[in-house]
Amino acid sequence: MTPVDSLRRHASPPEPGPIRPFHLPPVSSGTAGGGVRVLSLTRPEIPLASGCIVLDAGESTAPGDRGGIAVLAGDILTGGTESRDAFQLAEALERLGVSLRVSTGWDATTLSFTTLADRLDATLEVVSEVLRTAVFPEPEVERVRRQRLAAIRQRRMDPGQLASDELNRTLFPQDHPYHRGLSGEVESVAAIEREEVLAFAERRYRPDRGAFIMVGDLAEAQVHGAVDRHLSGWVGSVVASESPSEAPKPDARPVVLVHRPGAVQSEIRIGQVGPSRSLEGEAELDVGNAVLGGSFTSRLNLNLREKHGFTYGVRSGFARRRSGGLFSIGTAVQTEVTVAALQEALFEFRRFVAHGPEESEVRQARDYLAGVFPLRMETAPQIAARLAELHIFGLPLDYHHGYRERIRAVTPGSIHEVLAGILDPEGAAIVVVGDADHLQGPLEGLGLGDVQVQTEDTDPVGGMAAVQETSP
Repeated sequence: MTPVDSLRRHASPPEPGPIRPFHLPPVSSGTAGGGVRVLSLTRPEIPLASGCIVLDAGESTAPGDRGGIAVLAGDILTGGTESRDAFQLAEALERLGVSLRVSTGWDATTLSFTTLADRLDATLEVVSEVLRTAVFPEPEVERVRRQRLAAIRQRRMDPGQLASDELNRTLFPQDHPYHRGLSGEVESVAAIEREEVLAFAERRYRPDRGAFIMVGDLAEAQVHGAVDRHLSGWVGSVVASESPSEAPKPDARPVVLVHRPGAVQSEIRIGQVGPSRSLEGEAELDVGNAVLGGSFTSRLNLNLREKHGFTYGVRSGFARRRSGGLFSIGTAVQTEVTVAALQEALFEFRRFVAHGPEESEVRQARDYLAGVFPLRMETAPQIAARLAELHIFGLPLDYHHGYRERIRAVTPGSIHEVLAGILDPEGAAIVVVGDADHLQGPLEGLGLGDVQVQTEDTDPVGGMAAVQETSP
């Protein structure tokens, strides 16, 4: 074979093969210990067990003037117990070969760990100690608070994060949790006292609305037995809190320009309030978003990156939470092509909502999502995290078992019907972070709405950048 023949042979990519079957063992559900819900899935391939404890202590439950307290409490949780300080606790976990990680989102706080299956009892003994007797020592509160304040300052100085945060502030009213960042703002975090952290944990770190998740080389009876032995003393009820209200739709499209003098790049965000996490229309949202901007071969990326060379990449996506969410399109471009890139992004957005996707696009997106799904369920920690979603969002136990079938049943018509009822290109908010001296006039010339120009100023707490409105 000549080199020319070899080139011809590989001139086009090979056709994808059939999707391989994916089988997930059934999920068992029950209660144990002091009444905590237990979800378990047995995987005997290797002698490991990955678990997580889900607490109804998400940031959306934080008091309005104490934004960031849920994240702060989660970060301090492993800072010491009644019988061990942070170093002794870390040593105990290290001897077991266990890494205990605490993460807090809008809807829950989760304690995650992986251990050898025969060390589950010893691991739960330490985890139970953390859950029931954490003392949140003052030095740890102060140390973590300083870290959080530094992270918030850093976030305000990053143009991409500033653009995303400003989109949230634009879409959600000031008294709504989603108006602020997940970790809170400088003023609220700086004001949190240790006693308030203790009170938050007392109210929210309870089993009645929580769950214990376990995946690995353990039978259901073994899991329940371990929970009974080590979590039976963990009792109490969560103090009820109101879910975030639905954000009102603005009367006119908001167009916000955050001025960064001399910036050579602009961050663009287009967004609107989105739906809550549920089964209804979810497959259509996933496939439709993959076509629009959720994959490398999406319409937005093919236009802004491949056709025009405006950007290295552009993405769209839904942030779906227990109570409401967000849809957004985001990219970074050079200052001189900002307006053109915004126009092209809006063009693709409008065209997609008006006419829906093509059959070939849907087929490609379906195959992609169905094909990569098993890669997201390969390891025990990955599966444990997915089972936690079942509890947090009230999804059925066989949700993941039928995911690929739901994805492959999506059609162009069903996508168009669902997304046309949710997305509104003409009312979506627009946020641009860049040099207003170069961008204000051209943006106003697009006729998208009144451009609100904002400038960075000095925040009274800590001297970091803040955003203040300077003109309507």
